[in-house]
Amino acid sequence: MKSKLFSAQYYPQMLMLLVSALLIRLASLALYPLMDTTEARYGEMARLMSETGNWLTPQFDYGVPFWGKPPLQNWLSASFIELFANNEFFLRLPHFLVGLLVLWLVVKLAKQFAINGITVATILTTTTVFYVCMGTVMTDMGLLLGLTLALVGFYLAWQGQYLWGYAGFVGLAIGLMAKGPVAVAIFGIATYLWMVWAVGPVKMWRQLWQRIPLLSGLMLLLALTLPWYVMAEQATPGFIQYFIVGEHWSRFVDSGWKGDLYGTAHDEIRGTIWIYFAVACVPWSLFIPRGLYRIYQNTNSTKVAVAKEAFTKAACVKETFANEEQTNSENKGFDDFTKFLLCWMAAPLILFTFAGNILPAYVLPASPALALLIAYAWRNASINRFMVIASSVPLLLVIAIVVLNSGVSKDKSDKWLLNQRVFDLPVYYWHKQPFSSRYYSEGKAVIVNDEQQLDQLNQQPYYIVVSKRQLTEQGNFGSCFLESETRSKVLMLCGEN
Repeated sequence: MKSKLFSAQYYPQMLMLLVSALLIRLASLALYPLMDTTEARYGEMARLMSETGNWLTPQFDYGVPFWGKPPLQNWLSASFIELFANNEFFLRLPHFLVGLLVLWLVVKLAKQFAINGITVATILTTTTVFYVCMGTVMTDMGLLLGLTLALVGFYLAWQGQYLWGYAGFVGLAIGLMAKGPVAVAIFGIATYLWMVWAVGPVKMWRQLWQRIPLLSGLMLLLALTLPWYVMAEQATPGFIQYFIVGEHWSRFVDSGWKGDLYGTAHDEIRGTIWIYFAVACVPWSLFIPRGLYRIYQNTNSTKVAVAKEAFTKAACVKETFANEEQTNSENKGFDDFTKFLLCWMAAPLILFTFAGNILPAYVLPASPALALLIAYAWRNASINRFMVIASSVPLLLVIAIVVLNSGVSKDKSDKWLLNQRVFDLPVYYWHKQPFSSRYYSEGKAVIVNDEQQLDQLNQQPYYIVVSKRQLTEQGNFGSCFLESETRSKVLMLCGEN
């Protein structure tokens, strides 16, 4: 008897859950403000790109180049500002659409191995880190799209679909334009480990040359990426030195790196990335041990002969796959596809194991492999309470949005505070200015750092935002009127008249 998971009555329910989860995430894009620091920073950079018309160099502030990341994220959000409007929904929408492309790629690969596309898409969509990031203004979704396309293209090309190799190099180009050489590093770790494990450290080089369009693919990669890097260095000399050496070496080896121009370095305990993975990929990370056991014991007896037949274009390749099938059927263990998913999933974790300057979003590139692995392990059986487990993540998002709109977001973003202004007057920030203030004031809010500047401002009315701690330490605001406040800040009306 076929399991409940594969019954004709069950898939429509799963499809409904998948569509509902995606629609909830889509609707949520407009329901909470850009919050400091990451979203507000990249949202303001996209706004600056649209306003100034400088599509070559992302800007940290007016006239201040941002060398920390390539421009793909800014291009996406700024394009939607130009096409539609400047608000939270359209800033986030391109990242949601990128998530849909990632889902399509994962389903494409899944179908080659008789894995139901709805199942794997539902698992990936309801993986916490993916569900959150697919609606967040940040660089990580672009990196995820690039790496997913690169790894899917590589594996399909290895199986005989040669043209997919070029798609793989396009994926690497996307990764280089989204986050830089880290995309090549993660891809290299994943593919090298898999080739050593599945093919052999000697034999793999010949097969790599035969199955992957290395030279023409590399030329395509350079054609898509090198022009921007050259023009960016010419426009703002020093970019390559900071981005390549600073962001991709110093930041990695020195958790206390002092050269960060745009923030402060993090210093986490080495190996924390594995904990981040376990937590950020719930609920499906909890299924990894059992899934690996099922695959290793060959409880899913169906091998991938049909899928490999679809890959095959030549008789000699068919014979190779037939021999592999015979070998796999005689022994317990992981097949080549499982090995590939494990190497893919582990690659970003291995890269960041010895780095202290990490964030939970760094595990995002592992999420497609996780979804494929779980769906592959249970492709002929049901996951107990699957619908309930998958529904929990969209439900938690709804709860989080309700909590944010109950007042919590006031302390995460200055949108509410700035909206309390009654008069159209200049806005200033005393000593410290968050990115959300720049975005929601459309770049008009200005920071004030000394009392002399403050005295000059008092000749005319203005608004000023001061932290409550600074308010108790300074005696310069006695003549100001309190307009609004949050738990940590106050908005005051100051100046003559």
